[in-house]
Amino acid sequence: MTPQQLFSMNGKNALITGGGTGIGKAIAHAFSDAGARIAIVGRREAMLTETLEEREGTAIVADLMADDAPQSIYAACEAADIIPDVIVNAAGLNPRKHADDVTADVWQQTIHLNLSVPFFLSQIFVPHMKQKQWGRIINIASLQSNRAFTNGIAYGASKGGISQLTRAMAEAWSKDGIMANAIAPGFFPTELTAAVFGDEEVSKHHASMTCIGRNGELSDLTGPALFLASDACGFVTGQIVNVDGGYTAK
Repeated sequence: MTPQQLFSMNGKNALITGGGTGIGKAIAHAFSDAGARIAIVGRREAMLTETLEEREGTAIVADLMADDAPQSIYAACEAADIIPDVIVNAAGLNPRKHADDVTADVWQQTIHLNLSVPFFLSQIFVPHMKQKQWGRIINIASLQSNRAFTNGIAYGASKGGISQLTRAMAEAWSKDGIMANAIAPGFFPTELTAAVFGDEEVSKHHASMTCIGRNGELSDLTGPALFLASDACGFVTGQIVNVDGGYTAK
């Protein structure tokens, strides 16, 4: 294969949750530009429509918190003839509550969306990937997969779980040609990090914690995502790729 073929997504179908904003939107655009047919999932139709502006793709308006979300999303993909070869589990929730204030409902919602949905949504599409002997699952981990941050106990627990889920997915499915990996972003400007980027001092602090000296820009994620979604990733599985400017290196 040529380098261009290794990283091409021509002929691939990709499903991205949380595709209306932030990380999911950036990855959806990158995949579309690389030749993939994309389907994006979210609750807000207007945001999904904005992501698909001037791009071909399918918007699936769905509540990922619903018990039947994997089944309804599968049905929507089937109706659009876009059963995915690549899944990006980018939707997430960060309630930012102190451990003393986390309720059972907040805990369950965070674990469900951040950890359970990536597993069950991926699981329902695995038979298709097995049939083709080719698939890519990309989960979104976090700096909090490995360390604690203030007011992050529920989020951190879910993202620690994502790291182990990714390794377990790789162990279960990679023999069938399905590579499962995760991206662990540093601090990027998204809805979930509005509190960080809304405070100049906090934002500067996190920038100073990187080796590069700045926080992330969403375009910094597209290269790693394309690698993990492509043929170039054929011998890489069960890995957590830290895209954090060296935050975890210091």
